[in-house]
Amino acid sequence: MNSIVLILSAIIIFLLAYKSYGGWLLKKWGVEPNRPTPAHTRNDGVDYVPAKAPILLGHHFASIAGAGPIVGPIAAAIFGWVPVFLWIVIGSIFFGGVHDMGSLFTSIRYEGKSVGEVIEHTMGRRGKRLFAIFAWLTLLLVVAAFTNICANTFVSVPSAATSSLLFMGLAVIFGICVYRRGFGLGVSTVVGVILLFVCIWLGMKFPLSLSKSTWLIILLIYIFIASVTPVWILLQPRDYLNSFLLYAMMIGGFIGIVVMHPAIKLAPVTSFNVGGQYLFPMLFVTVACGAISGFHSLVGSGTSSKQLDNERDVKLIGYGSMLIEGVLAVVAIITAAYISKGDLAALLKNGGPVNVFSTGLGTFMDSFGIPFEIGKSFTALAISAFALTSLDTATRLGRFIFQEFFESYKASDKKANPLTNRFVSTAITVVLGGVLTFKGWEAIWPLFGSANQLLAALALLSLAVWLKKCGKEHKMATIPMVFMFAVTLAALGLMIKDNLKLVIAGEFSKYGVLLIFSVLLTILSIVLIVEAIKSLNDKTTSVEENCKG
Repeated sequence: MNSIVLILSAIIIFLLAYKSYGGWLLKKWGVEPNRPTPAHTRNDGVDYVPAKAPILLGHHFASIAGAGPIVGPIAAAIFGWVPVFLWIVIGSIFFGGVHDMGSLFTSIRYEGKSVGEVIEHTMGRRGKRLFAIFAWLTLLLVVAAFTNICANTFVSVPSAATSSLLFMGLAVIFGICVYRRGFGLGVSTVVGVILLFVCIWLGMKFPLSLSKSTWLIILLIYIFIASVTPVWILLQPRDYLNSFLLYAMMIGGFIGIVVMHPAIKLAPVTSFNVGGQYLFPMLFVTVACGAISGFHSLVGSGTSSKQLDNERDVKLIGYGSMLIEGVLAVVAIITAAYISKGDLAALLKNGGPVNVFSTGLGTFMDSFGIPFEIGKSFTALAISAFALTSLDTATRLGRFIFQEFFESYKASDKKANPLTNRFVSTAITVVLGGVLTFKGWEAIWPLFGSANQLLAALALLSLAVWLKKCGKEHKMATIPMVFMFAVTLAALGLMIKDNLKLVIAGEFSKYGVLLIFSVLLTILSIVLIVEAIKSLNDKTTSVEENCKG
């Protein structure tokens, strides 16, 4: 199989799906372009801020992409490239795209609140609180996993660390110029992108080498600050400029594949059981963000829904972003598939999937004149930038969910519960996420994958119940929901068994917390499934304003 055929077929299929299936979903759900969005009705200048579609696409895509569609497909390559490729394509179109667009759409119908708010209106307050606990625990895993990935990248590629720090300063300046000084978006974008590449050049000239533990502490401090600052000064501008990094990386990879047309050396299919890892369910858990990701629902209903300028943008932001991420996941599997089995294992051991991807794209770019080291450093910077985006977005989302959970609990009639304070809720999220961070990404990733996909099943569940209550067709959400529940509950069951064996063997300090997390997530999901079955069997429909359209 030639890699050109692989990437072109994926792009063509995704374009057709965006036009046909994405448009069909809009029609069935009843999008209203003239309906004011929460970004306008609740504009507060901090979290609720209208953003033009290109800017919001940049934020949303950079936030959901992170390192997930790179790490997941490469880690799943142990089962062969064919099952990974098929799941990326099918999952992105019929699972992830529906999930992402549905989470964003239902959120804007509930004032930009999280998926938990939708669950409260369809399944009751108990369902909302259970979901909030589940989502918050999952976000702690996201913080732990992506903090590790960022720190590892900064240690292995010091130039990416310098460039990332400079880029944060550039993003703040960009935000002030566009949102407070009235500079035009077009001119600001051109200047911003030029300065972005200047940051890359300076990073290569002045690499910053620090230990991993030092970077972990710095990153935890950074995400606290990023979570409590207004979105216009850092989150929006940095993510918007980040998107150009990602587009450049993807274009460079695509051109390199066309010029080099690397042959696929990895076996199409290896075995159903690889080192004790079963293709079902572990393939669907490991690929994670490359096909469907519960984290996307938290981004869509957490930050993106508070910035959506018009309802018609839900297709581009929700469905379109997932398909672009699918293309990135296909590029990732190609970087692993062209390497021989022995070399792949060595690269995974020394630097993990990010090293595989950076080496692969550096090699591809070298084929059309960009030196290997520059291509690899640029790719590592891009990945670290997206991982940082996902990291501080996850922290802000953790703060939102934590605040929402305690909003109904008042300390007194005159004084709000201090747990709803954005500084307090952020601090609790960062500290507990930081405790997990020092377990290492290798220990966290399998549990993160399972929790993440189970969160996706719960988000699909909330969409299905809402559509059912509104008297609308809901099979597009119900069918993928059932599959994802089957996959993730099976994966968690296997994980509980494996971690229990390790704990019994005396390794509680490393695996005890992971075992507790696995058990808690499983119990919460089963209770929510029972609540959902009751709601789906309810024959009544709703005539509330949120259903109209």
